Amino acid sequence: MIHTLTELLVMSVALGIPILVAATAEAVSERAGVLNMSVEGMMITGCLASVLVAVQTGSPWAGVLAGALAGVLVGALQGLLSVVWRADQIVTGLAITMLALAGTVFAARLLLDRDAATPGLGRTAVPLLSEIPVVGRALFDLPLLGYVLFAGVAAVTVLTSRRTAWGLAVDAVGEDAVKADWAGLPVLRIRYLVVLLVGGAGGLSGAYLALAQVRTFTDHMTAGIGYLAVVAVIAARWRTGRVALVALVFGAAQALQFTLPAMGVSVPVAFLVALPYVLALVAVAGLVSRSRRPSALTVPFVRAGGG
Repeated sequence: MIHTLTELLVMSVALGIPILVAATAEAVSERAGVLNMSVEGMMITGCLASVLVAVQTGSPWAGVLAGALAGVLVGALQGLLSVVWRADQIVTGLAITMLALAGTVFAARLLLDRDAATPGLGRTAVPLLSEIPVVGRALFDLPLLGYVLFAGVAAVTVLTSRRTAWGLAVDAVGEDAVKADWAGLPVLRIRYLVVLLVGGAGGLSGAYLALAQVRTFTDHMTAGIGYLAVVAVIAARWRTGRVALVALVFGAAQALQFTLPAMGVSVPVAFLVALPYVLALVAVAGLVSRSRRPSALTVPFVRAGGG
């Protein structure tokens, strides 16, 4: 029983990390008023870029950097369309995601050598801590990138908390951009920067998925994880500190696809595959009506007086 619980927790954390990283950044972006339905596109682009560069250079860390940069480029496009040009955030996000999903399939056919081995990120166990029963392997026997991402999530959570000047500025822009502009805050700059943050986080999530978990690139390999990250923000009620718990729940729902059959529990495979998204629907249906989202979320900023 302990062994099964350990394996479930290990897989839950591993599968929850990409959701956690992307959702933490997305929470900051939505607090600033920008909804990024392009997170899935950022992640799949990061997957392909990381594998391509890792294969070509033989360095998985070069692949990680490439994945992050690829995500930032997608974020820059999202920011240009939705922040600068004031296009509909949902429409542009979905369009970018569809373009990224199709574009990565084409690019992989054209550029990726399927027979070449992909350099992966090995695990780095923390002495003593990794030996703690149940939680040791889950939290302290990860690829080095996993620790880096945890540190990044913690840093973003602290720096954008409501106790910091940056966090207060983000919230001000997301609640009433016009009044924030009157107060002297650079609304467009803040919104563009948080979208770039989501892009980098999405690219890193994709790199982690491709190089630390799958160790190759397959078409549509993100399989909706980016959308789960967006839902995780809603389920966490736009609080970055709560995102980790929601990401772990979604990770556990994904992990059940592998642990339940191993335990001999007979459950239809289709149900297990759909379970994370069923939970996402339940979360949205049960929490949206009771949560107050940022007032200016998805509302383009137009300076008072038509500027």
